Amino acid sequence: MMERTDRHYRYFMRQLTQRTLLYTEMVTVPAILHGDRPKLLGFSPAENPLVLQVGGADPASLATCARIAADYDYDEINLNVGCPSSRVQDGAFGACLMAQPERVAAAVAAMRSAVSIPVTVKHRIGIDERDRYTDLVDFVRTVAAAGCQRFSVHARKAWLQGLSPKENRSVPPLRYADVYRLKQDFPDLVIEINGGIVDFAQAQTHLRQVDAVMIGRAAYDNPYLFATADRDFFGATTAVRSRHAVIEALFPYIDDWVSRGTKLNSLTRHLLQLFAGQPGTKVWKRYLSEHAHRPGAGVEVVQAALSQVPVLVTA
Repeated sequence: MMERTDRHYRYFMRQLTQRTLLYTEMVTVPAILHGDRPKLLGFSPAENPLVLQVGGADPASLATCARIAADYDYDEINLNVGCPSSRVQDGAFGACLMAQPERVAAAVAAMRSAVSIPVTVKHRIGIDERDRYTDLVDFVRTVAAAGCQRFSVHARKAWLQGLSPKENRSVPPLRYADVYRLKQDFPDLVIEINGGIVDFAQAQTHLRQVDAVMIGRAAYDNPYLFATADRDFFGATTAVRSRHAVIEALFPYIDDWVSRGTKLNSLTRHLLQLFAGQPGTKVWKRYLSEHAHRPGAGVEVVQAALSQVPVLVTA
C-alpha cells in the first residue's frame, strides 16, 4: 500500500470506521533513522489504533525504530517480511527474509526487548521454491519462539525473480487452506489472513477459520466498504454515515491542511473512490481531478464537487 495509506488516507478512513486496525505505509529503517521523522511518522491521535509497518533486517536498528515508534505513540510495530520488490530485495529485507527465519526471529527479539507495544510480522506463505507448508511452519515456529504472537499472512507465495510486485499480488495462486492449517497447528498464536479479500462476506467466511482479516487494495478501491465495519465486526450501535456526511466531516481537516501549505490534490486523491459504483461517481472524480491540482485550490473545490453528487436516501 505504498503511497496510499498515508496520514491523510488514514484520517479519511477514520470517518468510516473507528475500530479497525490501520497500518502505515512500509517505512524503511534508514528513512526512520535519518529521514524527516515528523513527516514520515507523524499522525493524528484520531488515527489510532495504528500500526507502524517497518522494513529492515538489522536487529539493533530495528530495536531503535521500535523505540521511536513507541515514543510516537503507535499501538504496534509490524515487520514487513512480505514485500517482494527488487528495491526491497536489494536492501536485503522484505520477502527475501523468509529464507532466514532465524534473522527475523533475532529482529523480533531485539524489538520486543526495546518496547512494550506488540511486535508483529507480516509475511507470505513462501518464496520461490521455498513454498512447502513445512517451510511456512518452520518460519512461524522460529519467529514465534522469539516472542511474536501475531502473524499477518498473505496467502500467496512470492516469486522474487521474474514477477513484478504487482504481478506478485495476483499471479501466484491463493492458498487460503495453508493459512487455515497454520491456525490449526498454532492455536495459541493470532493468525491473520490477507490476499484477494474484497468484501465483508469473504471476511466473515475467513473468520470461521482464523483470528483476523487484513484487507488491502479493496480498502482503497472501495473505501465505503468500511462504513459498516464497526457494526458488522465489533458490535457498534452508532449510525452508519452516508458518503456525503463522510466528506462533510472532512471539511475542517482539509481546510486546516491546505492552510498549512498542503496541496489539495494530495488530500483529495484518497477520496476519489468514495462514490465507487454510485450515481455521480464520474462527475465527482472528474471535478476533483480537474480542479484540485490548481494553485490556490481549497476546500471549496471539494464542496463544489460534492454538490454535484446526488444524495441517496440510503447510505
